Amino acid sequence: MRLIAARSLEGRSVRLRPLRVEHAELEAGWLSDAEVRHWLHRSEDGPEQRTRTSVARKIAEGLASPLDLRFLIETAEGVPIGQVALLGIHPHGRAELSILIGEREYWSRGLGADAIRCLVGFAFAELGLRRVMLITDADNARGIRCYEKCGFRHEGVLRAHRLRNGAPIDMLAMAVLRGELRGVAGEPGGG
Repeated sequence: MRLIAARSLEGRSVRLRPLRVEHAELEAGWLSDAEVRHWLHRSEDGPEQRTRTSVARKIAEGLASPLDLRFLIETAEGVPIGQVALLGIHPHGRAELSILIGEREYWSRGLGADAIRCLVGFAFAELGLRRVMLITDADNARGIRCYEKCGFRHEGVLRAHRLRNGAPIDMLAMAVLRGELRGVAGEPGGG
């Protein structure tokens, strides 16, 4: 596994730019949307956790970690629409994927899948990772379809794993191994 500094990455229809504290205003805006928070595992967050100051502090903490790579997702036209990250990059060649498409008008357009393929392809090719995993709400049908389209496979159910609006809900653990990523040049189903 090789750790390198974050740099911009190009997908087919998105560009990933290294996340900066200055992007906190964007994230705070996205977090003001209850449906975004619903799928982002942030439904229990109070308003004080969604302020620009709080978000900036959280971004700064994440950027200080040498084990995380965080990116702003932009459309080909340069419109910021979300974030994607590799978290907890481990010496054994694994990391966790996190993604947020905060601009709802860009949901279900394939941009999240492109961002995932771009970052996970980079993780396998440039960082030497062998596995990328994620957890998602078990009822997140749109997200699960996207992850499956990228080659992620179901690995298990985390029963009553988190609270959503005060009620426990199940989550799914999913992962993709090097060589299983779909829709990327040089990978199965790639272009």
